[in-house]
Amino acid sequence: MDTLPNNVNVGVVFKAAKRFAVNGILSGVMALMYCQAALALDINQANEAELDSVKGMGPALSAKVLKARAESPFHSWADLMQRVSGIRQSKAQKFSEQGLTVNGQAFDTKP
Repeated sequence: MDTLPNNVNVGVVFKAAKRFAVNGILSGVMALMYCQAALALDINQANEAELDSVKGMGPALSAKVLKARAESPFHSWADLMQRVSGIRQSKAQKFSEQGLTVNGQAFDTKP
């Protein structure tokens, strides 16, 4: 049989389906927001393996970051770029887009 029993209210079924779809979309958006926050990696707290996992960082640049950070934590992106050769505006932007932060701040191209 391809028909619903007489005691099933089709409107109720569609309302329930719509509610689940809306809740599913909202849940998905919330999950994406949580994942973005979970992907954030602060350069002042990251270990060598975490820094190496950032595309474009590599072991040599990670070593430079760790050496400079051992002297003192980075205060800002400008401080990072001044103290670590090999990180300039374009690389800072790419790293930030991948979730790397300095003191919880994403790279801002505005002066």
